[in-house]
Amino acid sequence: MHHVLKRMSIFGCLPATSFTLTSTKKTFISVVAHRRRYLSAMASRTYNDAIDTLNTLQTPFAVIEARRKAGIRPDANSVQEMRGYLARIGYSTSSDLEKLSIVHVAGTKGKGSTCAFVDSILSKWQQTKGTPKKVGLFTSPHLIAVRERIRINSRPISEDMFAKYFFEVWERLEGNSTVATDLVEPGTKPIYARYLTLMSYHVYLSEGVDVAIYETGIGGEYDATNVVERPVASGISTLGIDHVYVLGDTVDKIAWHKAGILKKGSPAFTIEQVASAAEVLKGRAEEKGVDLKVLGVDQRLKGVKIRPDANFQKKNATLAIALAETALQKLDPDFKRDEVALPREFVEGLEQVVWRGRCEVKEETNIIWHVDGAHTVDSLRMAARWFVEETNTEGKGPKVLIFNQQGRSEAVGFLDGLCNTVKNADPAGQGFQHVIFCTNVTYATTGYKRDFVNHQYNPADIEKMTQQRIFAERWASLDPSAKILVIPSIEEAISTARGLADSEEKGTSKVQALITGSLHLVGGALGILEKADAL
Repeated sequence: MHHVLKRMSIFGCLPATSFTLTSTKKTFISVVAHRRRYLSAMASRTYNDAIDTLNTLQTPFAVIEARRKAGIRPDANSVQEMRGYLARIGYSTSSDLEKLSIVHVAGTKGKGSTCAFVDSILSKWQQTKGTPKKVGLFTSPHLIAVRERIRINSRPISEDMFAKYFFEVWERLEGNSTVATDLVEPGTKPIYARYLTLMSYHVYLSEGVDVAIYETGIGGEYDATNVVERPVASGISTLGIDHVYVLGDTVDKIAWHKAGILKKGSPAFTIEQVASAAEVLKGRAEEKGVDLKVLGVDQRLKGVKIRPDANFQKKNATLAIALAETALQKLDPDFKRDEVALPREFVEGLEQVVWRGRCEVKEETNIIWHVDGAHTVDSLRMAARWFVEETNTEGKGPKVLIFNQQGRSEAVGFLDGLCNTVKNADPAGQGFQHVIFCTNVTYATTGYKRDFVNHQYNPADIEKMTQQRIFAERWASLDPSAKILVIPSIEEAISTARGLADSEEKGTSKVQALITGSLHLVGGALGILEKADAL
């Protein structure tokens, strides 16, 4: 009986517990009763319970600061620990993860869009050809709900499914806390983002997903997603400067990290990069014995309506095409690459892709919202150019900006390109008339939506709006004519912009508002604008 109980505990049927055996019958009754109570407790665990529990795995700001001061950065141990955690929930990095036919994508800009394109193409192929059966998509961060990070057939998994698999992983980690202690400390759990990565593997393997697209979180070499040993294909999108503390302050240092996803024996692709990044990628590929193909814009995209119609997005689409073709060569024996024209499913997948929070336009009575997540110097310039193209016609109303990038001191330098791009495009040199800097706090009275709770930022800085005041000071030096406001929540920022629109004379052109910066801001804004619980 002890042996049975031990096995039940290991596989998450019962928590580890000691039992007194007075008689076989008494023990059996005790086990049945305990199991009923346990299953009842498991069934009552909700999505909100899962998110609250997940939030306990966030690394507190004080710990992050202490590590930063001590010079501690992610290293090879990060991936080793993920292997240990996988073992604790019953999976192997080779035999099990290989079942998922993983398409692995890294990059600074466009990696999310590339993943969305691949997902959309494979979904269209599935609809007409019946294969693959299920397509997984793992991305980060989420916009409104954590469950958006783990998608099956282009849809976020349900709240019930998220809660079910979240607590299954939790129980397995608890029950097997002494497994793989050569790889990871006993009794520990992975931090927030790594837990979700671990959970995604369990979800996809349990749900019978036969191809999964994985976007790296930060970097590549030491990223939690890099436990995959034999991806069906790897892709690296445009590289630039981002996450400098973790990855380095030059594009060649960053390229080294991104190239970590390249694996011998797996096809690998990238697009044209700046010279220093291209050189590092080439060198790393040679070291690993990988044939890294550098792609120019695919000529078969001629006539395909890519949104936005810009070269950077065509590069993302090109990379996605190569990754999808490679995946289908494995998944569908009947697939043959057409050198002249893209299959209809590819065209539809590219044209009909849905990737929320990027280049979105939403119209209200007195205001048109332009929403685009952008977290680097280059991506903010692109967001500004897109906004200019959308609003660069006669009769357009006043321009309003809502911006935030929390917890990144270097972000103040991002504002120059954003400000100057809009000003220089206006014949009269008019930039944003109204500029609003807000925190990522969702609501004015209730604070954060639980999916947005973030312990990694200094709460004192958020309360005092320290970063927002720095942004405001910088913008005032760039454009003294702008009316600048610092506001404590996203909800209030949106209400303020709507108030500005309502104050305009009736019959005049609508206010043009740009919401840009971090995806946390963009997601919170979309949740408020649409009254949505998930995207």
